[in-house]
Amino acid sequence: MNPTLTRTWSAILFDLDGTITDSAPGITDSLSNTFTTLGRPVPPLSELMAYVGPPLIAAFREYAGMNPDEASEAVKVYRSIYSGNASLDTAVYPGVAGLLERIHEAGIPLALATSKPELNAIRILEHFDLAKYFTVIVGASEDETRSAKVDIVAEALRRLEAIGTDLSAPVMVGDRIYDAEGAAANGVPAILVEWGYGSPAEASAATAVVHSADQLGKLLLG
Repeated sequence: MNPTLTRTWSAILFDLDGTITDSAPGITDSLSNTFTTLGRPVPPLSELMAYVGPPLIAAFREYAGMNPDEASEAVKVYRSIYSGNASLDTAVYPGVAGLLERIHEAGIPLALATSKPELNAIRILEHFDLAKYFTVIVGASEDETRSAKVDIVAEALRRLEAIGTDLSAPVMVGDRIYDAEGAAANGVPAILVEWGYGSPAEASAATAVVHSADQLGKLLLG
C-alpha cells in the first residue's frame, strides 16, 4: 500500500465485477450456456473465470480463438442469456455498500466504469439500491464501439466533466489489470482490490493494492 495515496480525491471511479459485486456465478453460467448454444465445447470453470473482467468480445477472441465475426455473434448470444435473471446472480462484497454510502455522504462524486453493458450495470446497481450513490454510470455500449476499459474510463471522465465535476485528483478502483491500464492511459492512478478476480501479477500495474473494504476506505477517505 502506498501511503502517499491517502489524500482527498476529487472524484472516484469504481469497476463493478470483482470490485463491487461477486458476479462470477451468473457470468460463468451464462458463458457455459453461450458455448452450448453455439455448438462449441464448454471450457472448464477455471478457464471461464478468465472471461470475467476484460471486454467480452476481446475475451472470446483471445481465449476461444474466435474470429471477429464469431466473437461478435458470441457476444450477442451471451447478452441474450445474461440480460435476464442471470445478471442478478451476484452479491455485493462485504463492506463495499457501506463504503459507497460513506463516499457519497462525504460529497465525493462517484462514477461507475465497467466493461459490462451499461443497461445491465444500471439494473444491477438499482437491484442492490446502490445506483443512488453514483453521479454517472458508464458501461460498454451495445454495439461494442465502447468496450475497452481505456474508452470506458475516458467516457466516465467526460460525463463527470460535463456536469462540472472537479477532475484535478481522480482515482480508479478495480480488480484487474484492465482497470489499472485503462486508468493509467487517462492519467488516473488505480487502486486494485485483492478480493476480485485478478491475479497477484496484475497488481504490479496498480498504484496501490488493498485487501479489505476498510483498508480501501482509509485510502479513499483518509
